[in-house]
Amino acid sequence: MSERANKGAGPAGYAAKFRAPFAVLGIRTDRGAVTGVDYLPLSKRAAAPGDAVAERACRQVERYLDDGEFRFDLPLAPAGSAFQRRVWDRIAEIPAGESRTYGELARRLHTAAIAVGGACGANPIALVIPCHRVVGTHGSLGGFMGVTEGDPIAIKRWLLAHEGYRFGR
Repeated sequence: MSERANKGAGPAGYAAKFRAPFAVLGIRTDRGAVTGVDYLPLSKRAAAPGDAVAERACRQVERYLDDGEFRFDLPLAPAGSAFQRRVWDRIAEIPAGESRTYGELARRLHTAAIAVGGACGANPIALVIPCHRVVGTHGSLGGFMGVTEGDPIAIKRWLLAHEGYRFGR
Protein backbone atom coordinates (compact mmCIF):
# COMPACT_ATOMS: atom_id res chain seq x y z
CA MET A 1 0.00 0.00 0.00
CA SER A 2 1.36 3.35 -0.99
CA GLU A 3 2.83 6.02 1.30
CA ARG A 4 3.61 8.89 -1.07
CA ALA A 5 5.15 12.01 0.47
CA ASN A 6 3.60 15.47 0.38
CA LYS A 7 5.56 18.66 1.05
CA GLY A 8 4.34 20.60 4.03
CA ALA A 9 2.17 17.82 5.47
CA GLY A 10 2.55 16.00 8.76
CA PRO A 11 4.38 12.74 9.50
CA ALA A 12 5.06 10.62 6.39
CA GLY A 13 3.55 13.34 4.21
CA TYR A 14 -0.02 13.03 5.43
CA ALA A 15 -2.23 15.85 6.63
CA ALA A 16 -4.26 13.19 8.51
CA LYS A 17 -4.38 9.46 9.06
CA PHE A 18 -7.93 8.24 9.58
CA ARG A 19 -8.70 4.75 10.90
CA ALA A 20 -11.39 2.96 8.90
CA PRO A 21 -12.53 -0.67 9.30
CA PHE A 22 -10.53 -1.77 6.25
CA ALA A 23 -7.37 0.42 6.45
CA VAL A 24 -5.87 3.57 7.85
CA LEU A 25 -6.50 6.27 5.26
CA GLY A 26 -3.52 8.53 4.67
CA ILE A 27 -4.97 11.86 3.52
CA ARG A 28 -2.73 14.30 1.65
CA THR A 29 -3.64 17.93 1.02
CA ASP A 30 -2.08 20.90 -0.70
CA ARG A 31 -3.31 24.45 -1.32
CA GLY A 32 -6.79 23.86 0.01
CA ALA A 33 -7.52 20.59 -1.81
CA VAL A 34 -7.21 16.86 -1.23
CA THR A 35 -4.37 15.55 -3.38
CA GLY A 36 -4.30 11.95 -2.24
CA VAL A 37 -5.87 9.21 -0.17
CA ASP A 38 -3.76 6.12 0.41
CA TYR A 39 -4.83 2.84 1.98
CA LEU A 40 -2.29 2.14 4.73
CA PRO A 41 -2.03 -1.00 6.88
CA LEU A 42 -4.29 -1.15 9.93
CA SER A 43 -1.11 -1.32 12.02
CA LYS A 44 -0.39 2.36 11.22
CA ARG A 45 -1.31 4.92 13.87
CA ALA A 46 -4.09 7.41 13.22
CA ALA A 47 -3.10 11.08 13.21
CA ALA A 48 -5.36 14.07 13.78
CA PRO A 49 -6.01 16.39 10.84
CA GLY A 50 -3.37 19.07 10.41
CA ASP A 51 -5.42 21.47 8.29
CA ALA A 52 -9.02 22.42 7.52
CA VAL A 53 -9.23 20.39 4.32
CA ALA A 54 -7.96 17.24 6.06
CA GLU A 55 -10.48 17.84 8.86
CA ARG A 56 -13.28 18.15 6.30
CA ALA A 57 -12.08 14.98 4.55
CA CYS A 58 -12.07 13.03 7.81
CA ARG A 59 -15.60 14.20 8.67
CA GLN A 60 -16.80 13.15 5.21
CA VAL A 61 -15.14 9.73 5.53
CA GLU A 62 -17.02 9.33 8.83
CA ARG A 63 -20.27 10.16 7.05
CA TYR A 64 -19.43 7.68 4.28
CA LEU A 65 -18.76 4.97 6.87
CA ASP A 66 -22.18 5.69 8.41
CA ASP A 67 -23.93 5.77 5.02
CA GLY A 68 -22.47 3.98 2.00
CA GLU A 69 -24.54 6.20 -0.29
CA PHE A 70 -22.92 9.41 0.99
CA ARG A 71 -21.40 11.49 -1.84
CA PHE A 72 -18.11 13.17 -1.11
CA ASP A 73 -18.01 16.91 -1.70
CA LEU A 74 -14.37 17.85 -1.28
CA PRO A 75 -12.04 20.12 -3.25
CA LEU A 76 -9.85 17.71 -5.20
CA ALA A 77 -6.56 18.23 -7.03
CA PRO A 78 -5.52 14.85 -8.42
CA ALA A 79 -2.18 14.86 -10.22
CA GLY A 80 -2.41 12.95 -13.49
CA SER A 81 -2.48 13.17 -17.25
CA ALA A 82 -5.43 14.63 -19.13
CA PHE A 83 -6.49 11.09 -20.05
CA GLN A 84 -6.31 9.88 -16.45
CA ARG A 85 -8.37 12.85 -15.29
CA ARG A 86 -11.03 12.05 -17.93
CA VAL A 87 -11.21 8.47 -16.63
CA TRP A 88 -11.40 9.68 -13.02
CA ASP A 89 -14.20 12.09 -13.94
CA ARG A 90 -16.20 9.19 -15.41
CA ILE A 91 -15.51 7.03 -12.36
CA ALA A 92 -16.73 9.83 -10.07
CA GLU A 93 -20.09 9.68 -11.88
CA ILE A 94 -20.75 6.04 -10.90
CA PRO A 95 -23.41 6.01 -8.16
CA ALA A 96 -22.90 4.08 -4.94
CA GLY A 97 -24.21 0.53 -5.18
CA GLU A 98 -23.50 0.41 -8.92
CA SER A 99 -20.49 -0.51 -10.98
CA ARG A 100 -19.14 -0.11 -14.48
CA THR A 101 -16.78 -2.46 -16.24
CA TYR A 102 -13.42 -1.42 -17.58
CA GLY A 103 -14.83 -2.16 -21.03
CA GLU A 104 -17.91 0.05 -20.55
CA LEU A 105 -15.75 2.98 -19.50
CA ALA A 106 -13.33 2.30 -22.36
CA ARG A 107 -16.17 2.43 -24.92
CA ARG A 108 -17.44 5.72 -23.48
CA LEU A 109 -13.93 7.18 -23.60
CA HIS A 110 -13.01 5.66 -26.99
CA THR A 111 -10.00 3.81 -25.62
CA ALA A 112 -8.93 0.35 -24.50
CA ALA A 113 -10.04 -1.35 -21.28
CA ILE A 114 -6.40 -1.83 -20.26
CA ALA A 115 -5.88 1.95 -20.47
CA VAL A 116 -8.86 2.46 -18.16
CA GLY A 117 -7.37 -0.12 -15.79
CA GLY A 118 -4.08 1.76 -15.81
CA ALA A 119 -5.83 5.02 -14.97
CA CYS A 120 -7.74 3.29 -12.16
CA GLY A 121 -4.48 1.98 -10.73
CA ALA A 122 -2.99 5.49 -10.88
CA ASN A 123 -5.94 7.11 -9.07
CA PRO A 124 -4.30 9.18 -6.31
CA ILE A 125 -7.54 9.94 -4.44
CA ALA A 126 -8.87 6.46 -3.79
CA LEU A 127 -12.27 6.13 -2.08
CA VAL A 128 -13.29 9.71 -2.97
CA ILE A 129 -12.76 8.98 -6.67
CA PRO A 130 -14.41 5.55 -6.35
CA CYS A 131 -12.28 3.32 -8.58
CA HIS A 132 -13.49 0.39 -6.46
CA ARG A 133 -16.75 0.69 -8.45
CA VAL A 134 -14.96 -0.37 -11.64
CA VAL A 135 -15.14 -4.15 -12.09
CA GLY A 136 -14.14 -6.76 -14.61
CA THR A 137 -16.31 -8.41 -17.21
CA HIS A 138 -19.39 -10.23 -15.82
CA GLY A 139 -18.93 -8.53 -12.44
CA SER A 140 -15.57 -10.08 -11.50
CA LEU A 141 -13.79 -7.76 -9.10
CA GLY A 142 -10.83 -7.24 -11.41
CA GLY A 143 -7.97 -5.35 -9.81
CA PHE A 144 -7.62 -2.73 -7.12
CA MET A 145 -4.60 -0.65 -6.18
CA GLY A 146 -2.66 -2.34 -8.97
CA VAL A 147 -3.17 -5.91 -7.73
CA THR A 148 -5.66 -8.68 -8.41
CA GLU A 149 -5.60 -10.59 -5.10
CA GLY A 150 -4.98 -10.22 -1.38
CA ASP A 151 -5.85 -7.38 0.99
CA PRO A 152 -6.63 -4.77 -1.69
CA ILE A 153 -9.30 -7.01 -3.21
CA ALA A 154 -10.74 -7.61 0.28
CA ILE A 155 -10.92 -3.82 0.70
CA LYS A 156 -12.65 -3.46 -2.68
CA ARG A 157 -15.17 -6.15 -1.70
CA TRP A 158 -15.78 -4.40 1.68
CA LEU A 159 -16.35 -1.01 0.01
CA LEU A 160 -18.74 -2.42 -2.59
CA ALA A 161 -20.71 -4.37 0.03
CA HIS A 162 -20.87 -1.26 2.27
CA GLU A 163 -22.38 0.67 -0.65
CA GLY A 164 -25.04 -1.98 -1.25
CA TYR A 165 -23.50 -3.50 -4.37
CA ARG A 166 -25.13 -6.80 -5.25
CA PHE A 167 -22.47 -9.31 -6.19
CA GLY A 168 -23.23 -11.89 -8.87
CA ARG A 169 -25.89 -9.90 -10.72
